[in-house]
Amino acid sequence: MSPTKQPSLLPQDAMSDTQALRERARVHLDDGAVTAGYGEQREQVLALLDAALATELVCMLRYRRHHFMARGIHAKAVADEFLVHSVQEQGHADSLAERIAQLGGAPDLSPDSLTGRSHAQYIECATLTDMIRENLVAERIAIDSYREFIAFLGQNDSTTRRLIESILATEEEHADELATMLQGVAPGAAAHAA
Repeated sequence: MSPTKQPSLLPQDAMSDTQALRERARVHLDDGAVTAGYGEQREQVLALLDAALATELVCMLRYRRHHFMARGIHAKAVADEFLVHSVQEQGHADSLAERIAQLGGAPDLSPDSLTGRSHAQYIECATLTDMIRENLVAERIAIDSYREFIAFLGQNDSTTRRLIESILATEEEHADELATMLQGVAPGAAAHAA
């Protein structure tokens, strides 16, 4: 092998001809990042992203309410964690909205339909234990829905898949933290939360 020639990591037929890439890039410039190579599942991905956006916003709002309404001996520490989770859920929502726009969609932020599109519920709760439990349930719902979303994407949209994988990792951390909190305020309660 000569020092100037690099070995190909992909089979030659897996890569487009350079001229074909250049020509395709000049077609439909208004589509931005959405090229013909994206495939036919864009509308499904946008719908899934929209449901994820609604879920994150509902979770952000629920956490925020619980932050302000937490009462009891353990309330300060738990309320502080609810606020951290709320801020992180808002960050997820912003990232999802940005990805929807990149794919040529319009993020649906309408409060009128938010809870109907969300996988998680907005449950207010009266006790600290119930707040922790409902947030844990919502995180478990998000974890399962994101795992299914990742499986649906497969290798077809690595950018969206990486975004969802990143959000999933945070949701798993939230669930772990909430399960620990639940044990702290109501020993034995985490086993019944599922």
